[in-house]
Amino acid sequence: MLQKVNKFIKLSGEEKKLFFEAYMTLGMMRTAILTISFKRLTRSLEHVAKKKELPTLGEQEIKTAQKVGQAIMRASIYTPWESACLAQSLTAQKMLQKRGIPGVFYLGAAKDEEEKSKIKAHAWSQCGDAIITGGGGHESFTVLSVFCWGRE
Repeated sequence: MLQKVNKFIKLSGEEKKLFFEAYMTLGMMRTAILTISFKRLTRSLEHVAKKKELPTLGEQEIKTAQKVGQAIMRASIYTPWESACLAQSLTAQKMLQKRGIPGVFYLGAAKDEEEKSKIKAHAWSQCGDAIITGGGGHESFTVLSVFCWGRE
């Protein structure tokens, strides 16, 4: 426990602010996932049927997006509730949209390798060429839905 506190103390002020924002937003998104229909949850986003060309981002926007993603990953480890890929992707969308950084989040599905009759799902978010959340293994999922936010 002391090791975790020391790690937190060593974070910069900006990283601490992002951590707390991510932690709180993860909680709001988890609550929303449990209480609100998915259609209503994503109504402020543009739903497109397949991958589309992402807007080119400046170097500073990419750095900010990556910092947000890192804060979300860091905070998700410490939440007492489940902060899986969908909550993380929705949190990234909220935090990045607030900063005026456009992006997209994907919903995908794949056959479960252990139980062939089951399907597993995954969500990940992306800004420009950078995967912000849910990057681990996203390549093995077939994209089912794409949700965009930000400038066109």
